[in-house]
Amino acid sequence: MIHPTAIVDPGAAIGKDVRIGPYAVIDADVSIGAGTVIGPHAVIGPHVEIEPDCRISQGSAVGGIPQSVRFEGEVTHVRIGARTVIHEFATIHRGTGFGGGVTRIGQDCMLMAYAHVGHDAQIGNHAMLVNNATLAGHATVGEYAQVGAFTPVHQFCRIGDHAFIGGCSTVTRDVPPYVLAVGNRAVARGLNLVGLKRQGFSSETVLMLKKAYRLVFRSKLRQADAIRQILETVDQVPEVVRFIDFIRSSERGLAR
Repeated sequence: MIHPTAIVDPGAAIGKDVRIGPYAVIDADVSIGAGTVIGPHAVIGPHVEIEPDCRISQGSAVGGIPQSVRFEGEVTHVRIGARTVIHEFATIHRGTGFGGGVTRIGQDCMLMAYAHVGHDAQIGNHAMLVNNATLAGHATVGEYAQVGAFTPVHQFCRIGDHAFIGGCSTVTRDVPPYVLAVGNRAVARGLNLVGLKRQGFSSETVLMLKKAYRLVFRSKLRQADAIRQILETVDQVPEVVRFIDFIRSSERGLAR
């Protein structure tokens, strides 16, 4: 159902059983998947693809122009995965031509009220941004990761899979997978043990991650030496391999 006060561009593709609330605005070159609900006064800008069964609450703004002085009006996109929930007054900006061209939010994500996703940011499946969490341009948030309330994430920073960022933190460096970080500036405080338990990680896997974490963050070894010790002394379960690969690929350095 499309409310009679909503403005929907004829160039928008509206799926089956989509509901669009009062005074919502849907621009051209928008695709809205079946079963999605768009709340009152929400604005969906051009070049936005929304997969089925999403919920976009009142006052949200999706597909706005990037907050970048280098943006020159090129056609760029926002893509939102199925079953993602976007709460009141969240903002999501399109990508840029120099940054990959796509701001991407995975499936089954939740963006709470007033969250912001900057241009070219990438969010994995099942991730969560709590109220007023803000991602700068090019930031990356991994699957099942959670960014706490009132927490800004600096541009180009990466937050790994299953990581947890405490509320009112400031992320200026990379946070590896499975790690809990908090503070201004955020630093690693241990593993995200509650999250790992909730997601069913085995006790053996958690033990191996603890050993790897201690070598990187609690020993006095240089990073290269810590990784060498992990390779020699810790069982190379997939999660440990992912942990090492993330650290090796870090360009901003670690939150330590």
